Amino acid sequence: MLDREGTNQLSVQEVVLKKWYEEDWRFKIEVIRVGRRNRAEECRLGFEPGDTFECTYETPSGFCPTSFIKIFPALEAIRCGGDLRNLGGSGPYETTFICPDGVVLFKLTGEQMSE
Repeated sequence: MLDREGTNQLSVQEVVLKKWYEEDWRFKIEVIRVGRRNRAEECRLGFEPGDTFECTYETPSGFCPTSFIKIFPALEAIRCGGDLRNLGGSGPYETTFICPDGVVLFKLTGEQMSE
């Protein structure tokens, strides 16, 4: 909400989630290529080759929300015992995907955590 001078009047509060579920998979998402010239200016979030994000179930901090919507089904497939090679992946827990804008190429790798 903005006041009459255009100043933001909303305060940002950090939400601390109470995780009750022990996750058994962790995921790494790595930026492989950005646009035609491989430059951060081609991505609206400024991703660069080599940027890496890690998560279990939640959207990684700083990660593109629209790209996460696209990749989430692959995360669920891995969690449920699926094999990403059936979806064109390079391994059972590894695949690449392009962001919805067609600019960033990511590599997704899943790793089962020790029980």
